[in-house]
Amino acid sequence: MADFDLVLKGTVVLADRIVEGGHVAVRDGKVAHVGQGAMPAAKERHDLSGALILPGAIDAQVHSLSQKNQEDFIWSTRSAAAGGVTTIVDMPYDEGNLVCSAEAVKIKVDHASPQARVDFALYGTVDPEEGPARIGEMVEAGVAAFKFSTFGTDPKRFPRIPAALLEDCFRAIAPTGLTAGAHNEDDEAVRAAIAKVKAAGITDYRAHGLSRPPLTELLASNQIYETGAETGCPAHVVHCSLGRGYEIAAAYRAQGHRATIECCIHYLTLDEENDVARLGGKAKINPPIRPRAEVEKLWRHVAAGNVTLVSTDHVSWSEDRKTNADMLANASGVPGLEVMVPLFVKGALERGIPLTRAAELMTLNPARHFRLDHAKGALEAGKDADIIVLTPEPYTYDATASGHNVVGWSPYNGIRLPWRVSATYLRGRLVFDGRAVLAEPGTGAFVRPLPTLVAGSAVR
Repeated sequence: MADFDLVLKGTVVLADRIVEGGHVAVRDGKVAHVGQGAMPAAKERHDLSGALILPGAIDAQVHSLSQKNQEDFIWSTRSAAAGGVTTIVDMPYDEGNLVCSAEAVKIKVDHASPQARVDFALYGTVDPEEGPARIGEMVEAGVAAFKFSTFGTDPKRFPRIPAALLEDCFRAIAPTGLTAGAHNEDDEAVRAAIAKVKAAGITDYRAHGLSRPPLTELLASNQIYETGAETGCPAHVVHCSLGRGYEIAAAYRAQGHRATIECCIHYLTLDEENDVARLGGKAKINPPIRPRAEVEKLWRHVAAGNVTLVSTDHVSWSEDRKTNADMLANASGVPGLEVMVPLFVKGALERGIPLTRAAELMTLNPARHFRLDHAKGALEAGKDADIIVLTPEPYTYDATASGHNVVGWSPYNGIRLPWRVSATYLRGRLVFDGRAVLAEPGTGAFVRPLPTLVAGSAVR
């Protein structure tokens, strides 16, 4: 009689160790056992000699609905499955539905659930005209964190939250135990820099970096962390392109504050002088891609343990929104779900960084950060059997050829990757076999944090 439903054998990569000749055993969609040596009996067994077995990734920053009638969860979660991402955390800035109330959360859950091929959690935010009044109801509705912005991209869909309102929101969130994340660009400083660039007549690839110099990012990061320190709310910078930003976050943590920081895979991969110069609008991201010297600083912070999470900030804009000759006229953001894990593994191996960092920064830490670690985040007994298998099959990435993306363009097209995602399992079920996404829409589920006790009552 089989002891387990599924057993996978290979090099098991955990956040704290690597198990050579290890195996993961699954029963009823949960991890039942992680061991070493002979494979136990199972209904289905795979000896994957030479392969890496990692916990399924949790992408902390995805925008599935930024452009109406474009990507949606039907495509974002398909890309995720093909990339070894078994849970996405979707941002609240949806075109036509700012997620700023319990009703908006419900609308989004009801919309995403029939489409999702992998699991999903949700961010909430606020309407500046309402302030923090609906934060409690969104916690009850199941959001996993809150997102704000110190820069206003759009007054309705992506509004700026002024300093006093940011403080009020942080105070309202603090008792819930959830994290307040913020887009870190100082509105006044950015607008002044944009005006200078336009006055100088600069429109090529250089325009974007010049319009958002390092100080614009660092000023906002300090504001976010100081607001967290003042209110006692866990404060999170959702994307940092500068080594100095990680030093600032580490300083706040050393002072005893809950200050976390996220690095997007594009900041670890692309640089301004080569990639932005070559790609133009297709490499326009806020904050901007920085010079190669800054990229290497970020990897040193990864190695030193100063990075909390690695994510994609994935958004699949239609190509017409990314190809304007005037750099500043393009939409900001790039797709990355399908390739985040292979890109990180490539970068870590090239720099001698242990792959335990992959399991830590893309799975364990995100699960803890969003308070999903009761079910997600590790190959541990009792947790969901979300698993990635990577095999040493060098290939050149091409978003069009893969067929798993709503758009064919990608800033990562043409990059040679040494490891391929050859299988993704969601709760013990094969959802990607290395070529085809097998998960049907509706396979994924909405995941939410466990309730937290606050002053004797349960807050979800």
